[in-house]
Amino acid sequence: MTEITPTLADYPFSITIATRWQDNDAYGHINNVMYYSFFDTAVNRFLIEQGGLDIHNGKTVAYVVSSQCQYVAPAAYPENIYVGMSVKKVGRSSVTYGLSVYAGESQRRVAHGQFVHVFVDRASDKSIPIPVKIKAALESISDAV
Repeated sequence: MTEITPTLADYPFSITIATRWQDNDAYGHINNVMYYSFFDTAVNRFLIEQGGLDIHNGKTVAYVVSSQCQYVAPAAYPENIYVGMSVKKVGRSSVTYGLSVYAGESQRRVAHGQFVHVFVDRASDKSIPIPVKIKAALESISDAV
């Protein structure tokens, strides 16, 4: 079996994040918890910019219900981080994202994982169907055909 490792260009959506000195841990590399922050930043930037999610005043919010990450190689400040994102599955009220994190000028893959959101009515705190505009945006980067 041949293993295929995606490059940043294989993802339909990506962002660049500048690392900070405080992202490094005592071992001199980006601390593992920061990778979840990179995932969260990429997903929410997409939802805000492409899906029109109003994180401050909207009736709909997106809660993280599951996340996981596999670490492949270390990264360290001051390297830039590049996060590639696609949608693996769109359900009635939830979406599963596939993400990879790349680092440095060579954009080497340093981590990959999944992130699951459930869309919720802000007032009732109950799950709701994914809003139409957000669902269309999600489907535009879906690789679950």
